[in-house]
Order: sequence, then C-alpha cells, then structure tokens
Amino acid sequence: QRVVTLWILSKSSAMKRLLLLLLCVSIVKSQFDYDEEPGVGARGHRPLDKRWEATPTLRPAPPPISGGGYRARPSQPQASHLKKLERKAPDAGGCLHADPNMGVLCPTGCVLQDTLVKQERNIKTTVRDLGNEVDELSQSTSTSFQYVGTLKELWAKKQKQTIDNQNAVNGFSSELEKHQIYIQETVNTHIPNNLRVLRSILENLRSKIQKLESDVSAQMDYCRNPCSVSCNIPVVSGKECEEIIRKGGDTSEMYLIQPEGFAKPYKVYCDMKTENGGWTVIQNRQDGSVDFGRKWDAYKKGFGNIAINEDAKKYCGLPGEYWLGNDKISHFTKMGPTELLIEMEDWKGDKVKAHYGGFTVQNEANKYQISVSKYKGTAGNALMDGASQLVGENRTMTIHNGMFFSTYDRDNDGWVTADLSKQCSKEDGGGWWYNRCHSANPNGRYYWGGHYSWDMAKHGTDDGVVWMNWKGSWYSLKKMSMKIRPFFPQQ
Repeated sequence: QRVVTLWILSKSSAMKRLLLLLLCVSIVKSQFDYDEEPGVGARGHRPLDKRWEATPTLRPAPPPISGGGYRARPSQPQASHLKKLERKAPDAGGCLHADPNMGVLCPTGCVLQDTLVKQERNIKTTVRDLGNEVDELSQSTSTSFQYVGTLKELWAKKQKQTIDNQNAVNGFSSELEKHQIYIQETVNTHIPNNLRVLRSILENLRSKIQKLESDVSAQMDYCRNPCSVSCNIPVVSGKECEEIIRKGGDTSEMYLIQPEGFAKPYKVYCDMKTENGGWTVIQNRQDGSVDFGRKWDAYKKGFGNIAINEDAKKYCGLPGEYWLGNDKISHFTKMGPTELLIEMEDWKGDKVKAHYGGFTVQNEANKYQISVSKYKGTAGNALMDGASQLVGENRTMTIHNGMFFSTYDRDNDGWVTADLSKQCSKEDGGGWWYNRCHSANPNGRYYWGGHYSWDMAKHGTDDGVVWMNWKGSWYSLKKMSMKIRPFFPQQ
C-alpha cells in the first residue's frame, strides 16, 4: 500500500511538470508565431486621446536588489575519468524520455503527448485567428473611442447651446412680459386718456374751422365788391414824377401821370425824397401780399396795388406791392435817357442800392429786351457782371444785361434745352430778364425771415427775392424796389 501511494505521488508530480512544460512551449510558440507574422498588429498600449488625456510619464523605479542569494555550485567530475553506466529502462508499456536519466514516461503522459502533437496545428490556427480578431476588436475599440470623444464634444456643444437658448428664451420672455405690461397699461390707461384729449382737441379744431369758414365766407362776400383805394389824388400832374416835382409836387404819394398828350392817364407812386426825388416806382416788394408768379399779359399791363393809405392821413402815402407794366416801362425809357435805382433791405434793417446811369427796355416786338450801364452802388453789379460767387462761363450764365423778358407762359430766357419744362421763370417764381438763370431775382417768391433752403422751394431752386452779390442765393430780401427817372446832370 505504501509503495502504491509513492507511485501515485511520483506520477502526479510528473504530470504537473509535464503540464508546466507544455504551457511554456505553447507560450513560446505563440510568441514565435507573432514574430514570424508582423502583420497581425498586436499591441499592449491604449490609444492616447490628446484632447482629453495628459501625456503619460515614467514613474521612478527603485534600484535592483543586491547581496545574498545562492552559494556557488560544486564542481562536476570530468567525464573522461568516470565511465557512465547505461541504465536500461524497464519496458513498462510507455515511451522512452529524451533524457535517458529521466527513465520511462508513464502511459498517460505519452497519450497526452500524442494528443497535444495532433492538436498542435489546429491550436496554432485558432491562436492566429484569435490574434486577428483581437486586432479587429482593437481597431473597432479605437474607432469607438474616437466616436465617443466626438459624441462628448457634440454633447457639450449641445448642452451649451441649450443653456444659451434657455437664457435667450428667458430674456425674451422677460421682455415680452414687460411689453405685455406696457401694452396693457397703454390700452387700459393711456389710450383712453389720449382719446379724451384728442376728442377735446378735435372739438376745439371743429369750432375753429367753423369760425374760419364764417370768416372766409365774409371775406369772399367782401371781395366780390371791386377793390378801391379811398384817398385824395393831388391836383398836380405831369409826364412822369420828375416833371411833377418840378411843378411843386414834393410829397411821396400816388399821382396821376400822362406821358403822352392824348393817352389815358394812369396812377403811379412817386418817390420825392430819395436822392433829390422825382423817381417813378416801377416795381415794389415789401410784404409778400401780391403774387408775382404771373403770365405774360399780366406783366405787360401791370398788376398789384399802387399805393395804400397812410395812418391818420387822407392820401395814399405808402407804396403797395406792384409791377407797373412792361409797356409803360418801355415807353418811359424811350422818352429819353433814363436812370435806374434799385433799393434793397434785409430782415435786420440793413440797406444797399444799385444805381445804373443808363436803362432802356425795348417794346413787346423785341421781347422787352433790357439794357443797363454805368453802375455804381453798394449792392454789387449783378445785372452787368453776374453773380460774384461764380467764375467763368457759370458766371456768364447769370448776366441779365441784354436778356429778353420771360414768364412761365412765354419762355425767352437763355436756357437753351430740348426739355420744354426746363425754363427759368417756371422754376424761379416770377417774370424777369432771365439768362440761365439769374444773379438777381426781384420778382421771385417771398420768404419770411430771409434764409430759406432748397427743400422749401417749389422746384428746389433759389427762387426767393434774391440779389446774389449781396446776400447770396439762399437769402430772400425783405424789401426791394425799382425806380426810374429821366437822366439829367446833378448840380
């Protein structure tokens, strides 16, 4: 029984050694297979995602252990002196070991060896397949790891976007709440109050409109009657104001004159005070009460109010706004040498004048062509020299001397263009001796206050009562008058 027990223990020990040996051989061969086939792609590391992971560093290693251990091996006797005895292993139905000293392998070990040898090729193939699967799994794992990183980034962005959207929604919600409160307050409180205020304003305007309508109706009834100036006309008369002053008429007022013996007399305003008197006023602007944007026939015959009553006086001592008439002016200048005096006043009360020693206007057949000469004064020689602000041909376009008379229905200006709507009289507001177009515009539109701008003008032009050489294009004068008298040497 003891012998059997020892045999079993020795057999069990041999089996353990054999299994350990086979395991080592399998590991070495599998490693050898990987070395033979470098294309398998085996690795022992994990891919580093530099976006999220820090670069790994080596840890400090302790020094190797030194000292102690086994003693030296005893020396072996030389083989030449000792004769090795050959031991014949008993035939126990097994196989001989490669080392004769190890004896005979047990039958169980031989069977195991045969089995392992038979399965060796299948195991190598299986191991190789497993290696390929491990490589594929490694690649798939690396791709999945990248996908996971990408998904994390997208998720972080989505979370940030969600937070931003939530903040924006909260902001809009608060603004909407404020607007809703404001609208509710406006609808419930402000609008009713404003409506009540507007109703009261509307009622006030309605009453004012009714009053204006009644006033307009009364004014229309008044205007249906012919206008008349109730004032005494002096008995003294003459061909023109110069002859009247020489006959003793020394007050500035309205007179009757008769340039020709058999012609019908007509009314004029005589200035008997300015520069020794004797001036016949042919044009006057002072308050904008008369519209000067008129047709050819109106300028031919004349229009406006010659004179008005002066306070507490029975005679017409103040000139009105009027144009004497081109036929009358032409006839005056054809009677002999005539001088022209143009007086101006701005809205501050400053005054200037332009005096022309020679002045002639042709008849209607010659389109009332103007001629002036011998300038002197303080306003600037606009009629002969043009606008002082311009130079060259631009300045030449603003000279009035030698021009024909133009109105918006009779275009005789110097603006030659194929576009019939482009004419100076239509754009500059009155009849005048326009060139292309003006440096002086005494018959232009009347603007209160002086300064005006292009957006106030009907056609965007400088259409005011303008004398450019004094106040420029965009200043409309308060007063302007044109006076003539026969030229005579002054003593």
